Formats: sequence, structure tokens, C-alpha cells
Amino acid sequence: MAGSKAVFLLPKTVSRPLLKQPGAVALLSRFGSTKSDEEKRELVCTSRVRGIDILRNPQLNKGTAFTLKERQIMGIHGLIPPAIRTLEEQTVRVMANFHRRTNDLDRFIYLMSLQDRNEKLFYKVLCDNVNLMMPIVYTPTVGLACQQYGITFRRPRGLFISINDKGHIYEILCNWPESNVKAIVVTDGERILGLGDLGAYGMGIPVGKLSLYTALGGIDPANCLPILLDVGTNNKELHEDPLYIGLQENRVTGPAYDEFIDEFMSAVVRRFGSTCLVQFEDFGNHNAFRFLEKYRDQYCTFNDDIQGTAAVAAAGVFASLRITGKKLVDNVYLFLGAGEAAVGIADLLSLAMVEEGASQEEAISKIWLVDSRGLVTKGRENVTGHKAAYAKEFKNMKSLEDIVDELKPSCLIGAAAVPGAFNENILKSMAKHNDKPIIFALSNPTSMAECTAEEAYTHTEGRCVFASGSPFPSHTMNGKTYHPGQGNNAYIFPGVALGIITCGVRHVPEKIFLRSARCLSELVTDEHLAEGRVYPPLEQIQDISLAIAADLAEYVYREDLASTYPEPKDKKAFIRSLMYRTNYESFEPVTWNWPKGE
Repeated sequence: MAGSKAVFLLPKTVSRPLLKQPGAVALLSRFGSTKSDEEKRELVCTSRVRGIDILRNPQLNKGTAFTLKERQIMGIHGLIPPAIRTLEEQTVRVMANFHRRTNDLDRFIYLMSLQDRNEKLFYKVLCDNVNLMMPIVYTPTVGLACQQYGITFRRPRGLFISINDKGHIYEILCNWPESNVKAIVVTDGERILGLGDLGAYGMGIPVGKLSLYTALGGIDPANCLPILLDVGTNNKELHEDPLYIGLQENRVTGPAYDEFIDEFMSAVVRRFGSTCLVQFEDFGNHNAFRFLEKYRDQYCTFNDDIQGTAAVAAAGVFASLRITGKKLVDNVYLFLGAGEAAVGIADLLSLAMVEEGASQEEAISKIWLVDSRGLVTKGRENVTGHKAAYAKEFKNMKSLEDIVDELKPSCLIGAAAVPGAFNENILKSMAKHNDKPIIFALSNPTSMAECTAEEAYTHTEGRCVFASGSPFPSHTMNGKTYHPGQGNNAYIFPGVALGIITCGVRHVPEKIFLRSARCLSELVTDEHLAEGRVYPPLEQIQDISLAIAADLAEYVYREDLASTYPEPKDKKAFIRSLMYRTNYESFEPVTWNWPKGE
């Protein structure tokens, strides 16, 4: 009717199945193209849930933000205090409670309980306080939370699938209440951060990572599913832990384990479709690489420990070149570590050098690895797997100090979780051989970092380009304040996942991560570099994720990798229109009048 206000009805309880219907995405896109930014988000909740069940559902619960009319209509009047508070006023109460906690683990537990009660409010607080909250909901505090998971466990937030369920994984996936799952983060808990085998306690990692999918990438939490594959644990302490929530037996390996993972991957496609993204997280090195190679061309999957870490580290290196004035191929790269992270970074840097005109042999010649037995060389025994590609014809050396003095690297990258490995002598050696040495201490959590920001700046006379995996405070010396960059995967995986999901990518080629790394490095301004940053401030992370997703959208449509059609003309606007928003939905129904008869 002329002059009426059009409202796009997206029922909360049936919206996910509706979005699976043909034309649903196009309908939402058309809606978004004809309204202002605020009108695009004017979603009316027409849930049939009433009464106390609304307050028990974190997706629907607004707490004291329900209006008087909503309380009366939905049968919850009197079930909550009479004061009516806005979302912004509620965040004040949350932050007051947050700051009253005396340690980070208690703050983590408080935020998880908030997520269990009021999902929108949880993400509102997380989005508005990214710098403050990220170290709590993810690294480094999530590592401690995983170690204490038997105590902190309150309610299941995801699926636990055990090896005993082999042959019935599809049935378990069908127990998940949401049918429109678009992103899964899965772990078997074998290599949690730098903490080792935590078995079922590793569930904190998929839960935390998917919280960042939403807070940093705008992916609807209803489209996200954390999964723990419990195949046992070799951690003897957990076998004797009376609070342990998983199978208290040794890990299953060999064909039975592989068949279990194969069944899981095929069950995901059967249940959620071929464009459902499966992100592998914190698998052991021996499984991570082979699963990536095995599944990357069959399923929509990637490994964040290998590829996400590689992309964020490569982005830091690309930005560093604007400080050092060198070309990528003009550097010598020395890695402390030869596992998932180190080899992933090495692979992406070599791919970037080849893309810039170097030969594969020249690119590999610039990269050296050091593992627990010393320099990776061809003269050593049992140099196998992916690190073998970087083995050199060179003398065997074990001491990192000696290796740095011998090779004189311009870029030193730590990814081995050996705390304090970059000691004073090594840092001074890097400064001796380079005017502006690149030093990345990427191991998580903070306790596992190869050196602190203060140590790096102090022992290089403030000349180094520094980045770390976990956050370090700013450091002032000689009248200048340095703001160390945090090479957190959160700069990469939310934007990559957002682009993959919205464009319907079925396979994830390596160039997607190289492209995302270059995009991230281009978002670093000259002002950031002058402050010592090689990454944009974390406060800008939502905009960064959108920029990466839009850039990837241009790439996947050009390379015919996308399955979401028709191709949007304005890809950034299209992706933005599908992103999750933390504003509350209204429970007041839309009403209208019929035309009067003659």
C-alpha cells in the first residue's frame, strides 16, 4: 500500500531453514539494496516461543531490554524486574561485573555464562571491547580455561563425537538443532595451543574460535558449530582426573582413526551440504598436514594452524618490507620450529616469492628451519615430511645462537613454543647483522613466547620490527613509544571464513590465503608503521574482516570458485547485508488493516 512501511519478516525459529530455500539469499540481497543501513537490519522476531522459554533461550532472551508491550504480548511480564533497560545500558552492567572479577579465568567464566543467557548482549560487549575481551575469550586465557575445563564446564556448547560413535556420526550431527550450519571448527584436542594433548578439554578452542567468527567476522552464531572429536588422550594426568569429561583411554590411531575422520567429513556434507566450511584446529602435526592434503580438493576446508598462521605472519612480513626497504626475495628467513605453523608460513612466503618472479629453487634457498634437533639439513637422519623440502646441503648445527651468527638472517620467526629462546645474545646478533631486523615471536600463549616485546626492542636498540602471537604492552625507550603488533590469526580467519561462506566456495586454494595476507598488509598505514605496528589496530577488526571477505569475493568470482549466484555487483555491500548484527529484534508483531469495502 502506498505510504506503508515495508518490513522483511525473518522468523527467528524458522529463519535458518528458510535461508536454504532457492532464491532466499537473492531475496535478502534485494531487500538490502533498497533500504538504508538501519532499515536493512529491521528484523521482526515472530517466534512462537512464549513465556519462560523465551528467557531460557539465549538467542531470544533480551533480559531487561524487553519493552512493556513485548512482556505483555509474550507472557513474560513479571518474570523479569520491572526496570526497562536499553542494550547500551545493559552493557554498562556487564562491564561493571567484568571488572569486578579478580582474574582472567573468572572473567572468562563470567563471559561464557553471559553467552549462555543472552547471546546478543554477549556479542555486543565483545564487539565493542575487542582489545579487552579477545585475550579473555581466546588466547591466552582460553588455554588456561582448557586446562581447567573440568571445573569451568557449565553446559555443552557444541557436539562431542567419540570414537565409540563410529558408524553413527551422521545421526549425531542430526541432533544439532540448527540445520543451516555454514561453519564448523573441529579439533581432536591433541595439540592445544602450546599446551599439548588435552583431549576433550580442547573443546574450549572451537567454542572460542567460533565466538570470534561472529564477533570479528559477522557470521551468525546460529550458522556455527563447534565439534570435539574424542578419540581418547595420551595425557596420563587426564586418565586420573576425576573431573575429566572425555574418554579416559589412550588415543586411537591408525586405520580406525582415519576411517573415523573420513566418516565425519562425509557426514558433514550429507547433513549440511558441500559448502559447509570445516576448519581443522589444533590437530597433531602428523595429522594436520596429511588431512589438509587429503581433503582440500574434496571438501570446503582449511587448517588455521597451518594456513591462517601463515597468512597473518606473511602479512606482517609484507608490511615489514615497507620499513626495511627490502624486497621479499632479498631476505633470509630463519624459523625456530618446523611444525604446522613454521612450515605453513614458509610455504606461503615461498609462494609469494614465486608470484613476484623468483624461481621455486631461489625461494626455498632463502628459508631455513630449526627443529628440536637443530638446523634442518640434508645430512641429518630422518628429515621427513613437509620440512624436508627446506632441508639444505649444509653442516649440522644445534645451537640457535651459532646458527644465527652463521646464517645472518634478516628475519627471525619463532613458532616452536620454546619460551625465552630468543635470548639477549641472539637478539643482539640480529641487530649486529641488520639495520632493521624482523623478529616475530609468534608462539602462544604469552608464557610460551620466544621473547617479550621489551626484550626485543631493548636488545636491538629499538631498531627491530617486532610482532608476537599474544599481546604485549607498548614499550617506551629513548623517548619513543613502540606499539608491538600482535600477529593473531584473528586478523585472517574471520574474514576468510566470511568470504568463503557468503560466496559459497566449495574448495579453498592456497592463493586465498596469500590474497588475504596481501590485503591485510595493505590495510597497514604509514602512521601504523611509524608506531612500530605491522598490523592495523585490533579495534578495526570488523572492518578488516569485511575488507578481506570482499577482496576474496572478487577473486573467487573471477576464478569461478563461487557457487552463490547471481554474482553481486557490489560485493562488499552484499556481504555486509548478510553479516550478524548485535541489535535486538522486536517481538512486537507487524499489524496492518484490510482495505474497507465499498
